Amino acid sequence: VHTIRSLIMFRERRGTNHPGIIMPPKKLFEPGIFVSTFSGQAGIVLSEQGLVKARSTYREGKRPGYYFAPGCCQNPDYVLQVPVLFEDRTFDVMRATSIRKNATISDEKQMLLKTLIEALE
Repeated sequence: VHTIRSLIMFRERRGTNHPGIIMPPKKLFEPGIFVSTFSGQAGIVLSEQGLVKARSTYREGKRPGYYFAPGCCQNPDYVLQVPVLFEDRTFDVMRATSIRKNATISDEKQMLLKTLIEALE
C-alpha cells in the first residue's frame, strides 16, 4: 500500500508536481514532418491552421486508418490523432498507429508536399 507521501515523492521525481512549471503538451508527431502510411503513401503532417484550410481546399481521402466519427477530430492532439496531407491532394486525420515517421521519401514527393503546404498559406 502506497502512502500519500510516497505518491507525492514519486510525482516530484517525475517533475509533474513543481508549482509554476507548465509542461508543454507532448506530441508524437510535429507539423511539417514527412510520414507515410503502411501502404507507402507519402504525406506531411499539417498544423491545426493547415487542417482548417485543408478542409476547405482539399477533399478527405478516407484511406484505411483515418478517424471517421463525425466531430471527433476538430482539435487533433498529435499523439493519437494526426492530420496528414497526402501526395494525391487529399487529407485525413489519421490514427498514429496507421502512419510512421519516414525520412526516406523521395525528393520529388517532398517538393510536391511542400508546394501543397505552401498553397494553403
